[in-house]
Amino acid sequence: MPTVSRTVLIVGGGIAGLTTAHGLAESAASGDSPIQCTLVEAAPRLGGKILTEQVGGFVIEGGPDSFLSQKPWGMELCRRLGLADRVIGTNQDRRKTYVYAKKRLEPLPEGLALGVPTRLGPFLRSGLLSWKGKLRLGAELVIPRRRERGDESLGAFFRRRLGNEALERVIEPLMTGIYAGDADSLSIQATFPRFPEMERQAGSIVRALLWGRGQMSNLYPQISNLSPPSPFVTLHGGLSEMVQALVARFGSLRVLVGRRVRAVRVIGLRRGYDVTIEGEKPLAVDALILATPAYDAAPLLEPLDGELAALLRGIPYASTATISLGFRRQDFSHRLDGYGFVVPRIEGRALLAVTWTSSKWSHRAPDDAVLLRAYVGGAGREAVLEQSDNGLVSLVRAELRAMMGVAEAPVLARVYRWPRSMPQYLVAHLERVAAIDERLARWPGLFLTGAGYRGVGIPDCIRDGLDTAERVRAFFDKGASRDV
Repeated sequence: MPTVSRTVLIVGGGIAGLTTAHGLAESAASGDSPIQCTLVEAAPRLGGKILTEQVGGFVIEGGPDSFLSQKPWGMELCRRLGLADRVIGTNQDRRKTYVYAKKRLEPLPEGLALGVPTRLGPFLRSGLLSWKGKLRLGAELVIPRRRERGDESLGAFFRRRLGNEALERVIEPLMTGIYAGDADSLSIQATFPRFPEMERQAGSIVRALLWGRGQMSNLYPQISNLSPPSPFVTLHGGLSEMVQALVARFGSLRVLVGRRVRAVRVIGLRRGYDVTIEGEKPLAVDALILATPAYDAAPLLEPLDGELAALLRGIPYASTATISLGFRRQDFSHRLDGYGFVVPRIEGRALLAVTWTSSKWSHRAPDDAVLLRAYVGGAGREAVLEQSDNGLVSLVRAELRAMMGVAEAPVLARVYRWPRSMPQYLVAHLERVAAIDERLARWPGLFLTGAGYRGVGIPDCIRDGLDTAERVRAFFDKGASRDV
């Protein structure tokens, strides 16, 4: 019998595309039939938003700086890649996080689960909320549960359950910072579905948390007893170590960087795909995986399926930037006694948050230096990104002077811009994803993966990439490949 060759093209070299390629490589190694896989990335490098730069002893993350260990897919991938001994957690002796409120940094009370108290004592002693706000939050215990089962915005959910002050002062800056979004637009079901589940089961999210049925470790659907115990982890030399380890395992995978896919068309009765890549001959493949932002996938699929393209265009993306500043420790006046601070939208400041990087993580700055990282932009706050890089550095320095009293000049400054980088999971996002999946079912061998659909975090993208590799394998197992 002839050898069956299975050909795959992955478009997009971010963490979802790289993980899909890794999953397919493992499948090919364990299967009877070869998989010929090509990965093409429009940018001149792989990794997407994962970008680590090492300069003068500083380890600087341009994009994400960590991932949740409580979502197991990131930790499991590190183990599979031989990186388990490179994983580090946050510095446990500096666990304090602050909120900038009323012109001062106010520490978050201990025992918060994404802004909701699991212990009443520290919360009642905190100056973060007024007594009126604390009483309103406590009234959540007697507020009737919602009868409707449909989606609602994150803002509407927490305003209804905990009150407007708790939403604006605590929950919005902590939760929407993850998505760089607007609390009154983001879907509670697509972002934090465990909270409405607590409401349905216990009648109160505060009661569920106080009873221990909804602790932080239970806010996610899959939990594994992983080490280290820190909820946020990274890699010793930065998250790009994960990208490098994935690429090192690619074997015969063909990788094209700095090349953009220009067109996709269906060929043959088996509905293979003919793909036009700039600078390359047309490539015929059995399976096509688009691991790109939804807005990049839409124009490629428009000639095939206008309705599918319209659904993809309906997923908006927000733009952000990170600005990292390094300082000489001997000149630095602030104690950096914590991980950093978040800034509520109602404060009217330019900053979303500031991570005290060298305090939160080890091995991020020389012993005689400190490193800070500021976040700007996000949904409804993108005008700030019109400034030049020097303008953003000056803006951040002015904000740090006003909010932390930092007047020292940095010895290092790095600006990383991320245009249209953060997918916004608006109300009814899950219904949109279901409709996308329904349209995809009409196109055998066509797959979508990435942060735009089922989770924005690194573990979510890893899970989706590996799931996509399994779906491709199942597709081939049904006999969809071509004979050579």
